[in-house]
Order: sequence, then structure tokens, then C-alpha cells
Amino acid sequence: MTGGLSRALFALDAERAHGLAIDALAGWGALGAPFAARASAPSLATELAGLRFANPIGLAAGLDKDGRAIDGLFGLGFGAVEIGTLTPLAQPGNPRPRLFRLTADRAVINRMGFNNGGIDAALARVAKARRRGILGINVGANKESTDRIGDYRIGVARAAPLADYVTINISSPNTPGLRDLQHGDALDELLAAAQEARGATPLFLKVAPDLDPQAIDAVARAAIAHEIDALIVANTTISRPDLASRHRAETGGLSGAPLASLARTRLADFRRATGGALPLISAGGIGDADDAYARIRAGASLIQLYSALVYEGPGLPRRIARGLTELLQRDGFARVSEAVGTGTI
Repeated sequence: MTGGLSRALFALDAERAHGLAIDALAGWGALGAPFAARASAPSLATELAGLRFANPIGLAAGLDKDGRAIDGLFGLGFGAVEIGTLTPLAQPGNPRPRLFRLTADRAVINRMGFNNGGIDAALARVAKARRRGILGINVGANKESTDRIGDYRIGVARAAPLADYVTINISSPNTPGLRDLQHGDALDELLAAAQEARGATPLFLKVAPDLDPQAIDAVARAAIAHEIDALIVANTTISRPDLASRHRAETGGLSGAPLASLARTRLADFRRATGGALPLISAGGIGDADDAYARIRAGASLIQLYSALVYEGPGLPRRIARGLTELLQRDGFARVSEAVGTGTI
């Protein structure tokens, strides 16, 4: 992001700036998102889980939690937009401040805590959206729930009729105990419940980058056994590489450029663990076309962005699309699917 708008937003509290950006995108979408009609190059079209994506560039969940700016976000050039995380009941999330820019590191730390207005309110907006691409709905459990697996069952069942795909988010570090659902019997019970609730809608699972090798293998086996359609690798990390920004000691999930190395490693780990039996979607630290292409060559069928938009601005999806088109042509790939997994692990 450049110019006066960037300086104005960066002068504000991070969460306030986020809200204003969503307001602006929602307004732009209501006007018809004038530039949305510009199509991606044919070489970028790809299929996953029976869905046709105009390009492999997706928006990760978390930016538009309540589905307020769906049309405006598609107007930026994304092939897929994922809203949420949505919970059965509205909840305020964690106390503020809870969102921090680490500008020197081109990173973000958040401890939002699934703040959202509830799944029913968001689905009413989804029903009215024009949807110029693939729409994912990311679901989670309420913080105070006594039956978290039941919350996921509700979320999947309600989202599935309107979503192109539904993502189960059990990898946020900001709801106490949520990541425990990534392990053992709890994971099997959760995936069985979600599988029953989804009907014919594709189901994705979003995992943490902080899993150890044993857990990676267990998640891969469970996802394959329960016929999950894709894994999103990965969510934010609770680990902390060397950081320069003054907010580096804040608790919560770290995203952005410092996550890139760990995200690449986990992508390779899950590629090995799944043996190519499950499509992978890579998220974490992707900031340009070279990053996106490297993840595709490393085994990702699709990629997702979020934090890079804070620093690179709303033109980033289209710049990545142009760059990917050139890189595919340079290397002799007629379509993006031909490049998936052609790099070394």
C-alpha cells in the first residue's frame, strides 16, 4: 500500500484501520466493484475438490470475519475469498488491543479470539452477495461452549448450503484449548461430525504450523480417512523468530513475512505425510508472485494471502496473478496445475 491512504491508515490503531478498510471494500462492492470484470489469464484457472478457480490466489479467513465485503474483495482479483471465522453464537472476542502491526518485520500479531456477529447474520449477507469467484466459509467454536464439536457440526451444517467450500478452523491459538482438537480421538470425532454435516459441500481443514512430526502424520492420516478435500497449511504461529518491532512480545498468532520459512517447511512436511493423496493450500508469508510460485512448485494447489495486503496494498492479488502468468510461461507450463509439486521437497 502506498501514498496518502496508506499513511492515513497506518496512523490509526490497527483494528480501527482494519474496520475502515472493510467498510471501504463493502462500499466498493455495493457499487459493483468496477474492476472485478477483468479476467485472469486462462493458464491460471485450476480445479480442486470439483470447484473451478479462476486463479489460485485466495484470501485467507480473518480479514472479513462477518462477510461484509465479499463483492469488494472479489473485485481485487482473488480467485477465492474465505470469510470467517464464524461461530454459532455472536461473541466479542478478546479484550482490546488485540491486533498489532509489526511494520519493521512486515508482520502482524493478533489475538482476536473469533470475534464475530454469529453465523446466521453472516449467512444472510452471503445470500445477497454477487460472488464473482469461489466463496469459502470458515467455522469455529464459541469460546464458552461446553460442546465444541457440536459447535462445528452446527457451523458446517449451516454454512454448507451457501458455501462453495467450508473450512474447519481448529488451529487458531487465540481460543484456549482449541488446538487440542488437532489431536487423537478428538480430531477423529470432530472430522466425523463435520463429514456428516457437510452434505455434498467440499470440506477443508486448516492446521497450525506449530505441529510436531508425529502430529503432522496423525492429522494427515485422519484427514485422508475422513475424506477431507484439502488441507490449508497453515494458520498463525505462536513461535517467535527474531523480530525487530516494538510489538514483538505481544501474545497471539504471528503472521506475515516472518512466518514464511515455517510455512514452507510445514507445506513440505504435509506433502510428505499425505503422499500426494490430499490437495494442499499454502498460507503464511506469501508476499509476491515468486513466493506464490515457489509454494505451488512445492506442492500447493492454491495459495492464500492476508497479512501481506497490509503492507503491499489491495493491488497485490492482481500483481501476483500477472507474475504467476509470466512464470508459468517462462517455465513452459500451460496451466498452473502442471506446476504443482514439480519442485523438490
